[in-house]
Amino acid sequence: MTDSARHDKQKSPGPLDDIETNPSGYNLKVPLAAQAHAAQDESLGGTNGTDTGVMSSVGNNTSNDIYGELTNNPTTDAFSEFNDASALINGDINSGDSGYAPSSAGINAWYDQASEQEPTQSLPALIDGYHHDIDARAGSSDLGKEESTTRSQTADGTAQKSSATFKLQPATKENNPATLLAAQTPTTSSSIPSLPPSQLVSHNSPAPFPVDPEVKDQAPSSARSSLAPHSLSTKLDVRPRSSIPSNILPEDYAQQCIHAAYSSRLNPFALHPDEYQMLREHINGLQVTSYLNIRNGILRLWVRNPLVAVTKEEAAGCAKDYRWYSLAEVAYEWLVRRGYINFGCVEVPAIPSTSSSPSSNGIAKPRRETIVVVGAGMAGLGCARQLEGLFTQFADYWTSHGKQPPKVVVVEGRGRIGGRVYSHPLRTQENERISKRLRCTAEMGAQIITGFDHGNPLSILVRGQLALHYHPMRDNSVLHDVDGSPVNKERDILVERLFNDILDRASVYRHKPNIPKTAEGDRELIEMGRDPTGEGGRSLSKVEEALAQNSSIKSTIVPAEEEDKQKVPAGIDKMTGKAHVAFGSASKDPAAATAKSLGWALGVGVPESQSIDLDAVTSVKHPTLGATMDEAVKQYQKLLGLTPQDLRLVNWHFANLEYANAVNVSQLSLGGWDQDIGNEFEGEHAEIIGGYTQVPRGIWRSPSPLDVRFKHAVKSIHYHTDSKDDSKGTTKVECDNGEIIDADKVVVTAPLGVFKKGSIKFEPSLPDWKLGVIERMGFGVLNKIVLVYDKPFWDVSRDMFGLLREPESRDSLDQKDYVSRRGRLYLFWNCTKISGQPTLIALMAGDAAHQAEATKDHVLLDEVTLELSKIFKPTTIPKPRETIITRWSQDPFARGSYSYVAAETRPDDYDVMARPIGNLLFAGEATCGTHPATVHGAYLSGLRAASEVLESILGPIQIPTPLVPPKQKAESLSSVAGQKRQAENSALRQAHELKIARLEDYEAAIQTEIFTKLGPRPLKPGKPGANPFLLYQKDHWAPCKARCDEARRVATRNPQAKAGRDEIRAALGQMWRDASAEEKQPYLEQTACNKQANSEYAADFKRRVEQWDHDAERIRQEYRQQHPSQAGEEENRLWEQVGTARSSERRAKRISGYAEVSDTEMDLDT
Repeated sequence: MTDSARHDKQKSPGPLDDIETNPSGYNLKVPLAAQAHAAQDESLGGTNGTDTGVMSSVGNNTSNDIYGELTNNPTTDAFSEFNDASALINGDINSGDSGYAPSSAGINAWYDQASEQEPTQSLPALIDGYHHDIDARAGSSDLGKEESTTRSQTADGTAQKSSATFKLQPATKENNPATLLAAQTPTTSSSIPSLPPSQLVSHNSPAPFPVDPEVKDQAPSSARSSLAPHSLSTKLDVRPRSSIPSNILPEDYAQQCIHAAYSSRLNPFALHPDEYQMLREHINGLQVTSYLNIRNGILRLWVRNPLVAVTKEEAAGCAKDYRWYSLAEVAYEWLVRRGYINFGCVEVPAIPSTSSSPSSNGIAKPRRETIVVVGAGMAGLGCARQLEGLFTQFADYWTSHGKQPPKVVVVEGRGRIGGRVYSHPLRTQENERISKRLRCTAEMGAQIITGFDHGNPLSILVRGQLALHYHPMRDNSVLHDVDGSPVNKERDILVERLFNDILDRASVYRHKPNIPKTAEGDRELIEMGRDPTGEGGRSLSKVEEALAQNSSIKSTIVPAEEEDKQKVPAGIDKMTGKAHVAFGSASKDPAAATAKSLGWALGVGVPESQSIDLDAVTSVKHPTLGATMDEAVKQYQKLLGLTPQDLRLVNWHFANLEYANAVNVSQLSLGGWDQDIGNEFEGEHAEIIGGYTQVPRGIWRSPSPLDVRFKHAVKSIHYHTDSKDDSKGTTKVECDNGEIIDADKVVVTAPLGVFKKGSIKFEPSLPDWKLGVIERMGFGVLNKIVLVYDKPFWDVSRDMFGLLREPESRDSLDQKDYVSRRGRLYLFWNCTKISGQPTLIALMAGDAAHQAEATKDHVLLDEVTLELSKIFKPTTIPKPRETIITRWSQDPFARGSYSYVAAETRPDDYDVMARPIGNLLFAGEATCGTHPATVHGAYLSGLRAASEVLESILGPIQIPTPLVPPKQKAESLSSVAGQKRQAENSALRQAHELKIARLEDYEAAIQTEIFTKLGPRPLKPGKPGANPFLLYQKDHWAPCKARCDEARRVATRNPQAKAGRDEIRAALGQMWRDASAEEKQPYLEQTACNKQANSEYAADFKRRVEQWDHDAERIRQEYRQQHPSQAGEEENRLWEQVGTARSSERRAKRISGYAEVSDTEMDLDT
């Protein structure tokens, strides 16, 4: 198996991205006054928040129920959510109790630095001091010249090393770890510290956000108080301060904006389909480009510093022309509502109400609306936190009606937060591998973050706000055969290529997605950071109508995705089991010819033109991926000499696919099993050191604690099918503990397994269309065996190793004999670096996951010990000191791990699952069709549900008419007075024109003087050879093209046929993934050298640019002193004619785009 091959599975061991079960509470070491608002009911403390029947624990060769064991464990209270809160309130906390700990880089002073404060110093006082400091700076300095505290990068473009220290500064937000700059303490951890973007410039790993030495102009903090009522699109009385930096090139600014759009899951060159529907009646093709430039600019503000919410004034500052302010306001409101900006653990700007309070007029205070969120997993917490932020930003809608914004209540059946994200605390907390401030935990559920790049919201949460430490994973695994011996790497590569080809051929039968319409902007202008000129023509809707009648009309309206490029799986990511995506398919080529090109020897008498036929097995009513791939394996056996080891290798990849989908592949829909293909995030996979639970816990606690009510399992929900009918009263949410909560709207985030089990009763019953989708969709199970040892006996530098499994009949060549056992202990994760203890986690996937639920603990422990003894012989494998076995289908609050696309699932079923019913809304990974079965998918669904709640209350975004006002034209005046005024205006206009022309010539003379003495400003160097694949592609393009051409000629029997560029690129991508470590090494080394050179070039470029700018400014000042600009006689005459005073000229100076001499020399006509 190739080193790169092991990077295969975009899901981690557990449900959602890796989902399995519960999180435990960690003790947040924060200022006690700031954390006093937390659940305090000691009767709810319970047993660490675990769920009876979900796990079992084996320790000291005895098997007990983990819950009873933990109940009697003296360390239990330290991990309980409620006892944790109680400890914080009572001040009973020490340096060892900071379970949700900071990055060792120290950015999270929220937890680590509290002890440095005086006991009487409260966090609110620090906040007031900090805001006062911002206001003072905003009022006394030019923010275009001085670094803005709220949204800026380090002025010199560098950052402190990860081992440096940041002193604690006054906080901007109560309880917000992201906004407390902490003292960065030295660390011995090998992890990547998750730092805010402004501190990541010089980090060895790629910064999560682009960073440069520019300083952004920032609106004063006082401007934050002027957000509009329920619509954020109110008119600005004054021109906002520009949010576009003046000290970088437009092209560089444009690239940052483009990167920000990609980092937000948006196409920088085209409208989102929802944007298209919102704007199609209001803008034309030219204005699309202007809108996209503004929208991308707003995203840039957010992505570059997600510690601070973007304000409406900052968004308006992204517009380059006053006519586009409404565009900016609409873009801003759309981004806010949809959760593309101002989400996560950030305090949004409060909006002071201009309306009278409800009780000030003597009238009884109206009832405050309540939104109930069912479930405190990632979807529920994400939704609740987003609702809190949205209600704050749109608060004036309620205050203008004499009401308070709705309150948000989260009800959770467990005694903990996180749902299927659960970092279970280990018995022994002493360790030398991770920070002492972190808990030693094992992931029962979600474990792997599947890439931070290209729009993963967890990048904002983990790296940009919470600053958590994470371990970047490497694909350096080894596969072991049934006897424990390592599998020959060349054979592994060969079989993996065959498996990928089988997957490719099965992809021919995928459902064809419906592609919504959108409109593209001018790519060239967007890349240059420029807006179009001219007024444009008809609106997008009018053009769409014209296209319906005449398709030959040239238009910017296009499908959201090119239909002619077929996305197909191009191999499996071994870390997650998810399919890679490639464009184009080689499935039309004969199977024999393809196998030969992959390196296989054809059987005797097998011609290259022979292929395989899967039409028969796919012609049934509900074809499955498993049946199709099994048939492909059988037919390939007739073409190739497959050995029993080959079949074991093939079935190892089957098991990895079953791990990704939490079910046997025979249950997966052939047409839709990979419906999320193409939406994968990029970058290396990562694990959170100290526990994934830190993420949901951070959402819960920051910037202020959410109202989460534990031990409130929902029994029934009495809802209304008409969300606009208030006559029937509120919705009733009845809990098992007898409490009934009145709610105006309910967001249900329960897992699909809970719906299938019917654990929650709905009155009235859910409609048939909703029940149908619940029945059709699949909900699978993945289980883990956690093994904690005193000492590691494995190579701790490897993140995982695999194990081939014996079929039911030894050395069988029958594919069906491998199905039941292939997922049993097929993969071991080395979790030592993230848990703090020598820990292995063995996966039970496919049928084996269900087998684990019915197998006794000691049987599983004996089996795993036997298999490990084969792999590491002659080492004697000790019994683990602690063992935890998950049984997810027995968890009453999950009933499984995560969803999958079952055979009968329809293409739009995930969207149907998300569709509201009256005042009942839905969220959870099973409602996110673009990112199902993942943590980030669950979180995104929570943001989507929050947007739906807000829109159901406020209605859609109100678009002003006209959205873009026409350019003003001079009016013709007929009266004598009007003619006189016109003459005066003409003289004034001529005076301005002469002045502007003079200043343009003056500026040109200055530039000529600078260029004569200094030459042109140094150009920013490129970054050649920073991608090893591109170097590989350059060397292998010609031979790969020749092979693809030959395969195409064989397939088509046309001697002139040639392969297309996309086909060659796909083949090269597959070659790179299949290449051995030795083949890749020269390119990786060359890339490393190039990156080092690029870094040196960049440092030299920065030095030369700074020197050039310094010298240019000196020459400019010298020229101004020696050659002051003077107005000519005609210009002076015109100024005298219109009677313009010099004081007026001074006030008008800043209107001009040209600086005269200096801020102290304001004369326009000297």
